[in-house]
Amino acid sequence: MSQQGRVRNGALRHRIMSAEAAAELIQPGDNVGMSGFTGAGYPKAVPGALARRMHAAHTAGIPFKVGIWTGASTAPELDGALAAADGVELRLPYQSDPVSRQRINDGLMEYIDIHLSHVAQFVWFGFLGKLDVAVVEVTAILEDGRLVPSTSIGNNKTWLDLADKIILEVNSAQAPELEGMHDVYYGTQLPPHRQPIPLVRASDRIGEPYLRCDAAKVIAVVETHAADRNTKFAEPDDNSRRIAGHILEFLSHEVRKGRLLPELLPLQSGVGNTANAVLAGLEGGPFGQLTSYTEVLQDGMLSLMKSGKLAFASATALSLSDGAMAEFKAHLAHYHPRILLRPQEISNHPELIRRLGVIAMNGMIEADIYGNVNSTHVLGTQIMNGIGGSGDFARNAYLSIFMTASTAKNGMISCIVPMVSHVDHTEHDVQVIVTEQGLADLRGLSPKQRARVMIENCAHPDFRPALHDYFRRALDQSPGKHTPHLLREAFEWHLKAQQGRRMA
Repeated sequence: MSQQGRVRNGALRHRIMSAEAAAELIQPGDNVGMSGFTGAGYPKAVPGALARRMHAAHTAGIPFKVGIWTGASTAPELDGALAAADGVELRLPYQSDPVSRQRINDGLMEYIDIHLSHVAQFVWFGFLGKLDVAVVEVTAILEDGRLVPSTSIGNNKTWLDLADKIILEVNSAQAPELEGMHDVYYGTQLPPHRQPIPLVRASDRIGEPYLRCDAAKVIAVVETHAADRNTKFAEPDDNSRRIAGHILEFLSHEVRKGRLLPELLPLQSGVGNTANAVLAGLEGGPFGQLTSYTEVLQDGMLSLMKSGKLAFASATALSLSDGAMAEFKAHLAHYHPRILLRPQEISNHPELIRRLGVIAMNGMIEADIYGNVNSTHVLGTQIMNGIGGSGDFARNAYLSIFMTASTAKNGMISCIVPMVSHVDHTEHDVQVIVTEQGLADLRGLSPKQRARVMIENCAHPDFRPALHDYFRRALDQSPGKHTPHLLREAFEWHLKAQQGRRMA
């Protein structure tokens, strides 16, 4: 398809300009909503041009920073470039870029870590201030001005609806066959006028295949031809395979007990090597006709779909490796009727997650012996990425599963600790913890019962004696016996880890 064929609206063809010219239309202090979710569907040209403009302004002694709002993480060409140019005053709701992370942890960039289901509604409620500019990648602009979304939707619907000005990047590298794979729901109302969302199966189509756009707000159209920053997945290691094996055994047990059907319930999986290994394990498991209601469709899910094990997947973005993306594009006609991409306010909606009975599987940094989970911070103060959608799913899932290797830093640090250094998911929202050592089913257990199961099933043998000793002394010395703790000693675990010393 020719570039002109991607911009089919006559009026908007007259607004085609360079990325540099479009970046000139963004002003210091603007809040800018950009497309993108895990390296898929982010604008490829305008952020770099904006970063160069910021760098030039700073060199001349002129401050130039903006607020950047996205769907989730993006790519170095967006997050990294703007952070390196000292151009981001405030970032939300999620990031995974090393340059951004360093600036946040150095106190040079403000960062708000928000549940992904909250972002769109917070903007609609006016909680975050005015959205000045939207910069959104699309696959094509139709004759009537509607937009064919790209490989992610994220918060694009909200950005287009609420931004004062819109810059569209039309990316001819995105497959034209993506058209029709999206489901954009326009029925969401604000309180007190909200109505039930009419979705009862992961495969239900409840919206439109296109994004609506007020052409009068479009101040620039930029033509690009650039691939997404595809995800790199490592081959499953022994720990990942063992974690996957524990989860598959647990799910089989739940089927035998009659708590799950043989086709399970819709699956959600966080992004990462361990999560991808679990999905790969399902391919060899006994379950069939699986469905997924998740944020991102990654390699393991695509492989499950190719094998016939996964019948349908609902997500808000693709998060594929180069090889999996090539497979996806080569067989798009096969995948097209089996995948729907939705706005993240629907993919992560708590009501829908609970209604569908999703099985949520997410990674973590550490868990404590009572089942509280830290998924965002190292040593309590240094942000890694953010909570993302894990909280949306953990709180509302039929089964809430968190997983990690039992140790970090070449075995120097236990990922099962007396008390987490930062709490993202409380014990009330965590049902199952899995490490390569084993699985702790925490359902129906009191805090003290949880502690014993966590130490025995999930902690590494090198750290079990110290954890048992801590728990025994906490039972004896803690002023309260419901959730026994020795507060000073609980924090010494993290202090010694910070100093590179083992607690065990």
